[in-house]
Amino acid sequence: MEDKLREAAILYSVRDWKGSLDALALVDSTEENHLDLAYLLGLCHARLREWEESLLFLEQVVTASEDFMRVGQCRLALAYVYSMTGRSRLAEYELDRLVKTGFRSVQVLSALGHNAWKLGRVENAESWYAAALDQDPECASALNGLGFVLASEGKDQARALTLCRKAVDQDPKNPAYLDSLGWAYHRLGFENEARGYISQALSIASDIEEIQEHALALGIEIPHKVEEWEL
Repeated sequence: MEDKLREAAILYSVRDWKGSLDALALVDSTEENHLDLAYLLGLCHARLREWEESLLFLEQVVTASEDFMRVGQCRLALAYVYSMTGRSRLAEYELDRLVKTGFRSVQVLSALGHNAWKLGRVENAESWYAAALDQDPECASALNGLGFVLASEGKDQARALTLCRKAVDQDPKNPAYLDSLGWAYHRLGFENEARGYISQALSIASDIEEIQEHALALGIEIPHKVEEWEL
């Protein structure tokens, strides 16, 4: 069974999150491995956007683990899940705990920027994203975040486009980055480019509300899932 746990960790590291979950399903939980199991289950479910399942496991690790770095990683994942599910105050709590315990990585700073934006604190969002880019000028999430904030607020639109383009260059299939780039083009008046990138984002993640809103604003039809019935 420990071999399956190692296999699951390897599959997670190569971004095969569904395969990792399949391997984890074959692992019996014991007193010795239950936190390792919860850790991987929480991260896999978060990656697959299965938010409530993710929370169940991540909270176990944060509550019971004595591994300082692992708890920090799970707090960051919790903040992401809370933010994505509209619980920005809970996300803020987790991020504050991270900062108070010494975590000021570029990922934490970017998450603080994203959450500040969700809470309507535009200047704070800009400051956190700028701090992340001071630490790592090539951080894709910070490039995208700051670019999107600037585009949305009508500030320095040319820079907003450049920042969003750099994020997409690093991760061309990230729907959030494609959406931000499309929105930056829209704010500059380049509607063909805007529709192209937002259509790409929609084809990858049609369930994300913000992408849907941008698509509707540009007159892009949102695909509807067809229910399949067994006869």
